[in-house]
Amino acid sequence: MASALLFAFSLAFLLPLLWTLRSALLPEGLAYALPPVLGPLTLENFRQVLEGPLGRGFRNSLVVASLVVLLGLPLAAGLGYALARYRLGGHPLRFAVLATQMLPPIVLALPLFALLRTLGLSGSLMALVLSHLAFALPFMAWLLMGFFQSFPREVEEAAHVDGATPLTTFFHVVLPLSVPGLFASGVMGFLFSWNEFLFSLLLSGRETQTIPVALSALVTQRGVLFAQVAAGVVLSVVPVALLARTVDRYLVEGLTLGAVK
Repeated sequence: MASALLFAFSLAFLLPLLWTLRSALLPEGLAYALPPVLGPLTLENFRQVLEGPLGRGFRNSLVVASLVVLLGLPLAAGLGYALARYRLGGHPLRFAVLATQMLPPIVLALPLFALLRTLGLSGSLMALVLSHLAFALPFMAWLLMGFFQSFPREVEEAAHVDGATPLTTFFHVVLPLSVPGLFASGVMGFLFSWNEFLFSLLLSGRETQTIPVALSALVTQRGVLFAQVAAGVVLSVVPVALLARTVDRYLVEGLTLGAVK
Protein backbone atom coordinates (compact mmCIF):
# COMPACT_ATOMS: atom_id res chain seq x y z
CA MET A 1 0.00 0.00 0.00
CA ALA A 2 2.79 2.41 0.95
CA SER A 3 4.66 1.58 -2.26
CA ALA A 4 1.53 2.21 -4.36
CA LEU A 5 0.99 5.60 -2.72
CA LEU A 6 4.63 6.49 -3.23
CA PHE A 7 4.43 5.44 -6.90
CA ALA A 8 1.26 7.51 -7.42
CA PHE A 9 2.84 10.50 -5.68
CA SER A 10 5.97 10.23 -7.84
CA LEU A 11 3.86 9.85 -10.97
CA ALA A 12 2.03 13.09 -10.18
CA PHE A 13 5.37 14.91 -10.35
CA LEU A 14 6.76 13.05 -13.35
CA LEU A 15 3.74 13.12 -15.64
CA PRO A 16 3.90 16.87 -16.43
CA LEU A 17 7.59 16.55 -17.26
CA LEU A 18 7.03 13.49 -19.45
CA TRP A 19 4.10 15.20 -21.19
CA THR A 20 6.26 18.26 -21.88
CA LEU A 21 9.00 16.06 -23.35
CA ARG A 22 6.42 14.27 -25.52
CA SER A 23 5.06 17.58 -26.80
CA ALA A 24 8.56 18.82 -27.58
CA LEU A 25 9.25 15.78 -29.78
CA LEU A 26 6.01 16.01 -31.80
CA PRO A 27 5.18 18.26 -34.78
CA GLU A 28 3.32 21.45 -33.84
CA GLY A 29 -0.03 20.21 -35.11
CA LEU A 30 0.12 16.98 -33.09
CA ALA A 31 1.37 18.42 -29.78
CA TYR A 32 -2.15 19.10 -28.53
CA ALA A 33 -4.11 16.63 -30.65
CA LEU A 34 -6.96 14.67 -29.07
CA PRO A 35 -6.78 11.81 -28.47
CA PRO A 36 -3.03 12.18 -27.63
CA VAL A 37 -0.55 10.59 -30.03
CA LEU A 38 3.03 9.43 -29.50
CA GLY A 39 4.47 9.91 -32.97
CA PRO A 40 6.01 10.66 -35.35
CA LEU A 41 8.88 12.07 -33.29
CA THR A 42 11.05 14.93 -34.54
CA LEU A 43 13.77 17.31 -33.33
CA GLU A 44 12.49 20.16 -35.53
CA ASN A 45 11.09 22.10 -32.55
CA PHE A 46 14.49 22.13 -30.84
CA ARG A 47 16.15 23.39 -34.05
CA GLN A 48 13.61 26.18 -34.45
CA VAL A 49 13.85 27.47 -30.88
CA LEU A 50 17.67 27.34 -30.89
CA GLU A 51 17.80 29.32 -34.14
CA GLY A 52 15.34 31.88 -32.76
CA PRO A 53 15.47 34.21 -29.74
CA LEU A 54 15.63 31.29 -27.34
CA GLY A 55 19.19 30.44 -28.35
CA ARG A 56 20.28 33.99 -27.53
CA GLY A 57 18.19 33.87 -24.34
CA PHE A 58 19.97 30.69 -23.33
CA ARG A 59 23.37 32.41 -23.57
CA ASN A 60 22.13 35.53 -21.77
CA SER A 61 20.63 33.49 -18.92
CA LEU A 62 23.86 31.55 -18.54
CA VAL A 63 25.95 34.74 -18.40
CA VAL A 64 23.61 36.55 -15.98
CA ALA A 65 23.14 33.58 -13.62
CA SER A 66 26.89 32.86 -13.56
CA LEU A 67 27.72 36.50 -12.76
CA VAL A 68 25.08 36.56 -10.01
CA VAL A 69 26.76 33.57 -8.37
CA LEU A 70 30.33 34.86 -8.88
CA LEU A 71 29.51 38.32 -7.49
CA GLY A 72 26.97 37.28 -4.89
CA LEU A 73 28.61 34.28 -3.26
CA PRO A 74 31.62 36.12 -1.72
CA LEU A 75 29.34 38.90 -0.46
CA ALA A 76 26.80 36.41 0.91
CA ALA A 77 29.54 34.42 2.67
CA GLY A 78 30.89 37.55 4.37
CA LEU A 79 27.45 38.82 5.37
CA GLY A 80 26.24 35.41 6.50
CA TYR A 81 29.34 34.88 8.65
CA ALA A 82 29.07 38.36 10.21
CA LEU A 83 25.40 37.78 11.03
CA ALA A 84 26.08 34.33 12.49
CA ARG A 85 29.21 35.02 14.53
CA TYR A 86 29.28 38.74 15.30
CA ARG A 87 25.53 39.41 15.22
CA LEU A 88 26.19 42.36 12.90
CA GLY A 89 23.31 44.83 13.14
CA GLY A 90 21.45 42.66 15.64
CA HIS A 91 17.90 41.48 15.02
CA PRO A 92 16.90 44.56 12.94
CA LEU A 93 19.47 43.73 10.24
CA ARG A 94 18.50 40.05 10.30
CA PHE A 95 14.87 41.01 9.88
CA ALA A 96 15.78 43.44 7.09
CA VAL A 97 17.61 40.66 5.23
CA LEU A 98 14.64 38.34 5.64
CA ALA A 99 12.13 41.09 4.79
CA THR A 100 13.58 41.46 1.30
CA GLN A 101 12.19 37.99 0.57
CA MET A 102 8.73 38.96 1.86
CA LEU A 103 8.18 41.95 -0.43
CA PRO A 104 6.39 41.30 -3.70
CA PRO A 105 8.97 41.99 -6.45
CA ILE A 106 6.49 44.22 -8.30
CA VAL A 107 6.73 46.75 -5.43
CA LEU A 108 10.36 47.46 -6.29
CA ALA A 109 10.04 47.11 -10.04
CA LEU A 110 9.34 50.77 -10.86
CA PRO A 111 12.02 52.30 -8.52
CA LEU A 112 14.59 49.81 -9.77
CA PHE A 113 13.70 50.51 -13.40
CA ALA A 114 14.01 54.29 -12.80
CA LEU A 115 17.34 53.88 -11.01
CA LEU A 116 18.91 51.69 -13.68
CA ARG A 117 17.59 53.95 -16.45
CA THR A 118 19.18 56.95 -14.72
CA LEU A 119 22.48 55.05 -14.61
CA GLY A 120 22.17 54.25 -18.30
CA LEU A 121 22.03 50.52 -17.69
CA SER A 122 18.46 49.82 -18.80
CA GLY A 123 18.34 47.09 -21.41
CA SER A 124 21.82 45.77 -20.60
CA LEU A 125 22.94 42.47 -19.10
CA MET A 126 24.46 44.38 -16.17
CA ALA A 127 20.98 45.69 -15.30
CA LEU A 128 19.75 42.11 -15.10
CA VAL A 129 22.74 41.05 -13.00
CA LEU A 130 22.24 43.88 -10.49
CA SER A 131 18.47 43.37 -10.23
CA HIS A 132 18.78 39.60 -9.78
CA LEU A 133 21.60 40.09 -7.31
CA ALA A 134 19.48 42.49 -5.22
CA PHE A 135 17.05 39.67 -4.46
CA ALA A 136 19.33 36.63 -4.60
CA LEU A 137 22.01 38.02 -2.28
CA PRO A 138 19.82 38.25 0.89
CA PHE A 139 18.54 34.71 0.33
CA MET A 140 22.07 33.36 -0.20
CA ALA A 141 23.31 35.20 2.92
CA TRP A 142 20.42 33.87 5.00
CA LEU A 143 21.13 30.33 3.84
CA LEU A 144 24.83 30.64 4.69
CA MET A 145 24.06 32.24 8.05
CA GLY A 146 22.26 29.07 9.13
CA PHE A 147 25.20 27.00 7.89
CA PHE A 148 27.79 29.12 9.77
CA GLN A 149 25.72 28.92 12.95
CA SER A 150 26.10 25.15 12.85
CA PHE A 151 29.87 25.44 12.26
CA PRO A 152 31.80 24.24 15.40
CA ARG A 153 33.17 27.20 17.35
CA GLU A 154 35.94 24.96 18.72
CA VAL A 155 37.58 24.85 15.29
CA GLU A 156 37.73 28.64 15.12
CA GLU A 157 38.94 28.91 18.73
CA ALA A 158 41.75 26.46 17.96
CA ALA A 159 42.82 28.66 15.05
CA HIS A 160 42.79 31.72 17.31
CA VAL A 161 44.97 29.91 19.85
CA ASP A 162 47.46 29.23 17.04
CA GLY A 163 47.64 32.96 16.35
CA ALA A 164 45.22 33.29 13.45
CA THR A 165 43.40 36.59 13.08
CA PRO A 166 39.60 36.60 12.51
CA LEU A 167 40.12 37.23 8.78
CA THR A 168 42.71 34.45 8.53
CA THR A 169 40.38 32.09 10.35
CA PHE A 170 37.52 33.00 8.01
CA PHE A 171 39.45 32.61 4.75
CA HIS A 172 41.74 29.70 5.65
CA VAL A 173 39.64 27.67 8.11
CA VAL A 174 35.93 28.45 7.88
CA LEU A 175 35.50 28.79 4.10
CA PRO A 176 37.43 25.63 3.12
CA LEU A 177 35.31 23.63 5.56
CA SER A 178 32.07 25.25 4.36
CA VAL A 179 32.11 23.91 0.79
CA PRO A 180 28.68 22.17 1.09
CA GLY A 181 27.04 25.38 2.30
CA LEU A 182 28.74 27.45 -0.39
CA PHE A 183 27.65 24.98 -3.08
CA ALA A 184 24.06 25.02 -1.81
CA SER A 185 23.97 28.81 -1.68
CA GLY A 186 25.54 29.12 -5.14
CA VAL A 187 23.14 26.65 -6.73
CA MET A 188 20.11 28.36 -5.18
CA GLY A 189 21.36 31.75 -6.38
CA PHE A 190 21.87 30.34 -9.88
CA LEU A 191 18.35 28.87 -9.91
CA PHE A 192 16.86 32.14 -8.68
CA SER A 193 18.46 34.10 -11.50
CA TRP A 194 17.83 31.40 -14.12
CA ASN A 195 14.07 31.34 -13.44
CA GLU A 196 13.51 35.04 -12.72
CA PHE A 197 10.92 36.58 -15.08
CA LEU A 198 9.51 39.91 -13.87
CA PHE A 199 12.71 41.98 -13.74
CA SER A 200 14.07 40.24 -16.82
CA LEU A 201 10.95 41.29 -18.71
CA LEU A 202 11.08 44.91 -17.50
CA LEU A 203 14.82 45.51 -17.71
CA SER A 204 15.99 43.49 -20.71
CA GLY A 205 16.22 44.64 -24.30
CA ARG A 206 15.77 42.80 -27.56
CA GLU A 207 19.33 41.45 -27.47
CA THR A 208 19.44 40.77 -23.72
CA GLN A 209 16.33 38.66 -23.23
CA THR A 210 16.70 35.69 -20.91
CA ILE A 211 15.09 32.27 -21.34
CA PRO A 212 11.83 32.99 -19.43
CA VAL A 213 11.28 36.16 -21.49
CA ALA A 214 12.15 34.39 -24.74
CA LEU A 215 9.68 31.62 -23.89
CA SER A 216 6.92 34.15 -23.32
CA ALA A 217 7.58 35.50 -26.84
CA LEU A 218 6.38 32.17 -28.25
CA VAL A 219 2.82 33.29 -27.46
CA THR A 220 1.98 34.77 -30.84
CA GLN A 221 -1.13 36.27 -32.47
CA ARG A 222 -1.81 32.82 -33.95
CA GLY A 223 -1.87 31.34 -30.44
CA VAL A 224 0.59 29.51 -28.25
CA LEU A 225 3.22 27.45 -30.09
CA PHE A 226 2.93 24.54 -27.68
CA ALA A 227 5.54 22.28 -29.26
CA GLN A 228 8.17 25.03 -29.40
CA VAL A 229 7.34 26.16 -25.86
CA ALA A 230 7.74 22.56 -24.69
CA ALA A 231 11.09 22.29 -26.52
CA GLY A 232 12.23 25.54 -24.91
CA VAL A 233 11.18 24.32 -21.47
CA VAL A 234 13.11 21.07 -21.95
CA LEU A 235 16.22 22.98 -23.05
CA SER A 236 15.92 25.37 -20.09
CA VAL A 237 15.65 22.50 -17.61
CA VAL A 238 18.66 20.53 -18.90
CA PRO A 239 21.46 22.81 -17.55
CA VAL A 240 19.75 23.11 -14.16
CA ALA A 241 19.24 19.34 -13.93
CA LEU A 242 22.88 18.69 -14.87
CA LEU A 243 24.07 21.25 -12.32
CA ALA A 244 21.90 19.78 -9.54
CA ARG A 245 23.04 16.25 -10.44
CA THR A 246 26.70 17.28 -10.37
CA VAL A 247 26.58 18.87 -6.93
CA ASP A 248 23.66 16.96 -5.38
CA ARG A 249 25.78 15.57 -2.55
CA TYR A 250 26.99 19.03 -1.53
CA LEU A 251 23.55 20.52 -2.15
CA VAL A 252 21.70 18.14 0.18
CA GLU A 253 24.39 18.34 2.84
CA GLY A 254 24.52 22.13 2.72
CA LEU A 255 20.75 22.58 2.89
CA THR A 256 20.24 20.07 5.72
CA LEU A 257 23.10 21.40 7.85
CA GLY A 258 21.69 24.90 7.68
CA ALA A 259 18.17 23.68 8.35
CA VAL A 260 19.01 21.56 11.39
CA LYS A 261 20.40 24.48 13.34
